[in-house]
Amino acid sequence: MRHYFLAAVFFIFAGGLPARAVVFATVHGVVHDSEHRPIAGAKVTLKASGSAFTLNGTTDSEGAFELDKTPIGLYQLTIAAPGFESVIESLTVDSGTSPVLHIPLSVAGATQSVVVSGTASAADSVTPTTLITRAMIDQTPGANMTTGMQMITDYVPGAYMTHDMLHMRGGHQTSWLIDGVAIPNTKIASNVGPQIDPKDIDSLETERGSYGPDLGDRTYGVFDVLPRNGFERDRQGELLLSAGDLYSGEAQLSFGDHSEKTAWYTSLTGSRSSFGLATPVPAIYHDQTNSQSVFVSLIRNQTEKDQLRVDGQYRQDYFDIPYDPSQTDYECTSNYYCSYGLRDAQNERDSFVIANWVHTYSPKALVSVAPFYHFNESDYDSLARDLPAATTWHQHSNYAGAQVDGRVDVGWNSFSGGMYSFGQRENDLFGVLVNDGSGPSQSNTSANADAGLVEFYVADHLRLGQYVTLIGGERFSIYRAELNETAIYPRIGATVKIPRLNWVLRGFYGHFFQPAPILTVSSSVLNYASSLPGGQNAFTPIPSERDEEHQFGIEIPYRGWMLDVDTFKNRVNNFLDHSNLGESNMYFPIAVDGALVRAWEMTLRSPNLRRLGQFHLSYSNQIAEQRGNIIGGFTCSIATDPACDLGPGYSPVDHDQRNTLNTGFTANLPLRTWFATNVYYGSGFHNGLADSGQGPYQAAYLPVHTTFDVSAGHSLGENWKLSGSVINATNHRVLLDNSITVGGFHWNDPRMISGQLTYRFHF
Repeated sequence: MRHYFLAAVFFIFAGGLPARAVVFATVHGVVHDSEHRPIAGAKVTLKASGSAFTLNGTTDSEGAFELDKTPIGLYQLTIAAPGFESVIESLTVDSGTSPVLHIPLSVAGATQSVVVSGTASAADSVTPTTLITRAMIDQTPGANMTTGMQMITDYVPGAYMTHDMLHMRGGHQTSWLIDGVAIPNTKIASNVGPQIDPKDIDSLETERGSYGPDLGDRTYGVFDVLPRNGFERDRQGELLLSAGDLYSGEAQLSFGDHSEKTAWYTSLTGSRSSFGLATPVPAIYHDQTNSQSVFVSLIRNQTEKDQLRVDGQYRQDYFDIPYDPSQTDYECTSNYYCSYGLRDAQNERDSFVIANWVHTYSPKALVSVAPFYHFNESDYDSLARDLPAATTWHQHSNYAGAQVDGRVDVGWNSFSGGMYSFGQRENDLFGVLVNDGSGPSQSNTSANADAGLVEFYVADHLRLGQYVTLIGGERFSIYRAELNETAIYPRIGATVKIPRLNWVLRGFYGHFFQPAPILTVSSSVLNYASSLPGGQNAFTPIPSERDEEHQFGIEIPYRGWMLDVDTFKNRVNNFLDHSNLGESNMYFPIAVDGALVRAWEMTLRSPNLRRLGQFHLSYSNQIAEQRGNIIGGFTCSIATDPACDLGPGYSPVDHDQRNTLNTGFTANLPLRTWFATNVYYGSGFHNGLADSGQGPYQAAYLPVHTTFDVSAGHSLGENWKLSGSVINATNHRVLLDNSITVGGFHWNDPRMISGQLTYRFHF
């Protein structure tokens, strides 16, 4: 394995295939008059909506312009030419695209500006994408909390939290990218803390399915982070303090500065609360959490053609495991799961360093090389005297590798290709001390395992005029772990833009290979597992997940409103999930024979309505089902427990929720004040105990749940800002989930009130 990984790294640094850096886009345009004659010498200005970042250009003799290395985000594109009316076009720029804009200018009459809203890359990408900006994170209720996921769940269809984990499109294998480079992680459900603090994010691009060959294999969701940087600051620091009920509080001190060629940003963040994880009963017992992190971002424009980006983070999180103190509660009286007496805790650490060198040969060709290192730790511990058992479960993962991307435009084609590779070293420790004599104990046992992944891809965007784009390519994967696996999978798609209406139709078909997690378990652990009730008496290597996705969507702009509707089907073999060891808080990755996820989704976003504010809505109607029995990981024997065989038909997964809705409005009030709301509706998750007669609900699905969140803020001059938020303002509480992962059953979050003070200063 060591020689295999070194060979892969050597190939990466030796060159590799040209490909594109997915954190950037290149904005092309043609400026012409009403008779379609090119306008030369027009001034082109592209300004970021949330900062002072600006790109400038001038049209050539054919009326064309190109703005390369444009970061993802919201922009205003201004076109001005003598004798013509100016045009201001609002653009949403997605990563890895090369949108071509055709902008007509009218002969000047009265002095005025024409304002047009649109998505620059809609006709250049088949991937449904939601862009979350810095302003949205600051104003959305709860979105800038250290452990908050509202920046995703409030805006992305089919995204929700259950048993303390983010689920999206029927699964929870998602990828986090930073500056377009994927942070490697093969784990499933080992961490409950988010990857990056929302306060360190400038823009977050969420992509759900229909990925091109360049974007990896995490079918359920990809989150591409553009971190905060010093270009928005001039020797400025920012102090953020917040406090709320449940003894919650957060503090962040950040600094940033820039010169002509260099920009840097760094932050130090700490937080704590008496409510961390979802509780097994409405009351909160033993549920404290705290977090500390350091984040650094550096951008260096060494030359006009060379840019270096370096991002680094160290983060640690601590979580008490909540428990049910009642011996008469239904969990205990039904003898299903009783957490009385447990005083467990989980410590997590996560750190990474990613360097990304981008070289632009010309506006039509670039290459990037990004070496990286990632460390992830998840340690679950109990007090030695805990009843009925004290458990130790430590997981330490090290990843090292690199990503090479590049692109070259030739005529109507945009060719890309590249390579992604890492080696993984896993060290795990497991032990159980049974204190009530109900079963045997397992002494702490440590074991190691290695894995390695090498992937290549090639792709092409073929633009057939202004209105049709064909996208196709293949991704080749070689994975060496408990099982040695390979895959060569196609991904094809097309977009069609309807003239005048500017509607964009898109379709996609593709296959994905998701590398399986590696698990280090010794023979003594296997012997212990076989002694537990429930038939969990075998361990088999976990095969990697293989997905087949079909998707069709349409984007409809109308007077600044944007409606996006899609429908997809994901047929899965070797569905990766997690399962508990007996009735404990120890959960291990597993592979189920198959799954099928079907849904239709909708997002609707308004323009700035008469400058009063913006409306948003996201909705998902989804069916997530699985079939067959467990084929990898801890499995149970059909001979000793017939319930282990789920049969050839489909049945809902534990996190299946048929209808999910988020909607809200952000109002811009006088005197630099804003007010934001969000309403969340969930139709209820699948009730896994419905057939057993246990638990308080006998229906097939758990109760409908609706929460109302609100936030408001006011700027006091240029340097001071006050804000506050209320999560679940009505304190509506229901049993959200009855799986026993991390502390037993799970009720939704209680009402949480917080206030925040932000002070910006020069240093």
